[in-house]
Amino acid sequence: MSDAATALLVAAGVIAALMFTTWLVSLLERDASIVDPIWGLGFVLVAWAVRLTVEGNATRQWVLVALVTIWGLRLSIYLYWRNHGTGEDFRYQAMRRQWGARFWWVSLFTVFALQGALMWVVSLPVQLGQVPDDPGVGVLGVIGIVVWAVGITFEAVGDAQLARFKADPANKGLVMDRGLWRYTRHPNYFGDACVWWGIALVAAESGLGAIGIVGAVVMTVFLRRVSGVTLLEKSLVRRRPGYEEYVARTSPFVPRPPRASTPPPPP
Repeated sequence: MSDAATALLVAAGVIAALMFTTWLVSLLERDASIVDPIWGLGFVLVAWAVRLTVEGNATRQWVLVALVTIWGLRLSIYLYWRNHGTGEDFRYQAMRRQWGARFWWVSLFTVFALQGALMWVVSLPVQLGQVPDDPGVGVLGVIGIVVWAVGITFEAVGDAQLARFKADPANKGLVMDRGLWRYTRHPNYFGDACVWWGIALVAAESGLGAIGIVGAVVMTVFLRRVSGVTLLEKSLVRRRPGYEEYVARTSPFVPRPPRASTPPPPP
């Protein structure tokens, strides 16, 4: 078996075991949203499992493992801290109402298996970037590390700013439009995309690793058009007074200066 096939199969096995176990725990807890903090952890397990089973360029392997580990652990710890004790997320509650008594097994496919498949695709750069294929980390890899650093900064700072905003009772019901949130409505999603483009660039210096760009593309599309910005904002527009005005002046994804407010028409 080739090293690439080994990496792909090892990653698939780790993800399948993790998601199946998480699904079983979700049945006991009656809370499908425990999958959210597991998301980042899954990528960390994939990175380390491939590192321990495939021999490749050690420098590139350790760089990829380090980038994924820092990102994944930060995300998992933050989501666990944010969600702990809050009950099941409204998205999974809606699915539970829709499927009723069948939700226990439907969730295995619509929540856990689906996210596992997405995790496998997105993690392609950290899988294939570790197979034996010189060169090591060169100019493209350094650019990738810089892009990753921009992404992790946007994620961490954006999450911290939002958490601080929500912790102030005076801000209840208000729209967060300060700090990084003044320039993009979703600095954490933009940062997430940058992280995976950075990882893909590091992997792309190797031949097979370049295929991993597929993972960065898929992550970006999902964040921007599927489960990230689009899905979240459907509920925010309904639930949060003033959010439509925020949408009108603020970039949805890529940071840029806010648009000037349109003055009301004369009486």
